[in-house]
Amino acid sequence: MMKKYLVAAAALAIAGGAYLALDSGSTPDVQAKAPAEGDPMVAVSLPDSLSSNAQMGQRAFDAVCTDCHGASGSGKLGFGPPLIHKIYEPSHHGDLSFLAAVQNGVRAHHWKFGDMPPVEGLTPSDVINIVAYVREIQRVNGIQ
Repeated sequence: MMKKYLVAAAALAIAGGAYLALDSGSTPDVQAKAPAEGDPMVAVSLPDSLSSNAQMGQRAFDAVCTDCHGASGSGKLGFGPPLIHKIYEPSHHGDLSFLAAVQNGVRAHHWKFGDMPPVEGLTPSDVINIVAYVREIQRVNGIQ
């Protein structure tokens, strides 16, 4: 009878050792962080350099657009959609649609963030530069 217990204990020890040996490369049991309000919605790759118009657009975007559309147009969960997204490719939302959205606001139609109000303080030239910035980032991210 004692021999049965020794064999069972040895089998458990071997099985436990094998499990630890096979599992040694895994990470500790850590739960993934759930996305929170304000988190970026998409990962965005940035160009190595920007044109001079896009550089001016970046400054305007950072000052006025980032609060809702996130850094570099990555979107902001709970605030505003990503502009680095296929929905905003030039064939679906042309450059003039950005100008119209800034001047007139836009009714929510692709996303559930609510309506975008008109944006005060941006000139048409500012918007042209913002569009240049967004388009250059879009191209790096495969959005043509």
